[in-house]
Parts: sequence; C-alpha cells; structure tokens
Amino acid sequence: MRLKKGEVSFILYSSGKLLLQGKNDAVEKEAKELEKRDIGERIAAENFRKEQGWIIGTDESLKGDTFGGLVVAGVKANDVLRQKLVELGVTDSKLLADKEVLPMAEKIKHIVPCEVKSILPEEYNKSGDVTALLNKLHKECADYLFPGKHVVDKFPGCTVGEVQVEHAESKYVEVAAASVLARAGALQQLDYLSSQAGFRLPKGSTHVKLALFELKERGLDFRKFVKVSFSNVKEFLP
Repeated sequence: MRLKKGEVSFILYSSGKLLLQGKNDAVEKEAKELEKRDIGERIAAENFRKEQGWIIGTDESLKGDTFGGLVVAGVKANDVLRQKLVELGVTDSKLLADKEVLPMAEKIKHIVPCEVKSILPEEYNKSGDVTALLNKLHKECADYLFPGKHVVDKFPGCTVGEVQVEHAESKYVEVAAASVLARAGALQQLDYLSSQAGFRLPKGSTHVKLALFELKERGLDFRKFVKVSFSNVKEFLP
C-alpha cells in the first residue's frame, strides 16, 4: 500500500515494513509522530552512497523475460540532482508496483538528463550475442550522457563502465532511477507487443506457456514477440 501525507510518502510492504520517503525534516517529523503513538520500531534506512560530481547510472529490463526484447536506460546526476531524486522517493524499481513505475519515470525525466534504448524482439533475435548487445546498449546510454563517471548494474560478461557493481540499484540513486526508466520502457514495450498480438502478453518467464501456445495457435511470427533462444520457447518452434 502506498499513501502520501504532505511531502512524505508511506509505503507499506506485505512483510510489515513501513518505508517513509521524502525530505529529511518532513520524514523525521512523521517518524517521531509514529514513535509517540508506539507504532512499530524505527530501523535506519539503507542510504545511497555519497558521491561527488556527475555520475551516470545504467540498468536494464526484460533480460530474463520470455516476451519482449531488451530495454537499457541511463540517468545522469550531480549533487543537486541526486538530492532531488532522493526527495522524489526514487528506489529500486523492483520495490514499485507497475502502476507506480510509469508516473515516477515521467517525473525522473523532468528532473535529470536521461536516455532509454528499447530493442524489440525481432532486433534482439538478430543480435546473436546477447552479452555483446547488453554491453553495446549500456555504453551507448553512457556515451549519450557523457561526461560523468559511468556506474553499471553489473551483469555476467559486463565489460563497460568505470564502476561495475552488483545490485547497484540499491547503492546508487542514479542506477535506481535508471532501473525505473528501464522498467517503464519494458512495460510500454509489452503493451505495444500485446496490441500487435491481439492478447495480453505476460511478464517474466514462469507462467508463459499458455501465451506461447496462443502465439502458435494464431500463427504469429515468434521472432517478433519472444526471445527464440529461450529453452521454453524452442519446444513451440517448428
């Protein structure tokens, strides 16, 4: 559940954790009010790393999804813009519901310089080497936003970026913002492909068999909708 009171956003997770986001003084005021009412126990939030100068963060989406191609996004920020991203409540996109991603992505685009590369399945399937494609897209986003220190959410075979960090979206606010833009691009791409297919395409790779069967029944070209190199797709190919 996500609620907002003044300048503070309250995000309640199914685990029972309540996250407060916003300007520091406003968050502190609301936290003290909760403590007065003996609601919960305060746990210090995981802070993004303190950086100086211009940082370019890049992240990707759809890499493990059966449907869709690939989306890579980059975000550039300095000290002032980093604080604006924090105050906006930017966090790892995996912690956001789909309905929250697109509005936040639009706000991010109005705050910082950014770049998004969206590759449809047809182009993805022609690439051959997915790792090379990932490196190429991350570099293109960083080059577009240059100058700045390039921080990459490290993936297997990553050869780009001055700083390569696993789970970088929880450590650098620029990468967190890039993860939001990448996921927003993924949702938009799946919406487009769904309109082309004539039915709603699923996310992920777990519950996709019925959708793959539907593609085959409709006689649609798999190369335009899915990653044909995935093992769960190959059984449906001639």
